[in-house]
Amino acid sequence: MSRICELTGKGRMVGNNVSHANNKTKRTFLPNLQNVTLMSEALETSVKLRVSTHGLRSVEHVGGLDNWLVKTTDDKLSLRARRLKRDVRKKLGTSVAAA
Repeated sequence: MSRICELTGKGRMVGNNVSHANNKTKRTFLPNLQNVTLMSEALETSVKLRVSTHGLRSVEHVGGLDNWLVKTTDDKLSLRARRLKRDVRKKLGTSVAAA
């Protein structure tokens, strides 16, 4: 399983460990991923996703999973999240899909 957030697309980053003697060795920075269950109000179901803590805070800030999915572009979302977004838009109707 890859270490990528399903909602924000946040993945691993590469950097350097720098010693006191200024020796540099490669290292990776992994995102803080959590397995969470988010409630979709439009679909009236709960959804299990692997989300970074940054993404989880962003979802809460926007006002819930449904609002986040509608406002986010598809290139950041995972395949499961894109399918969920399609279902939410279908359930909410064309008024939100046009926005």
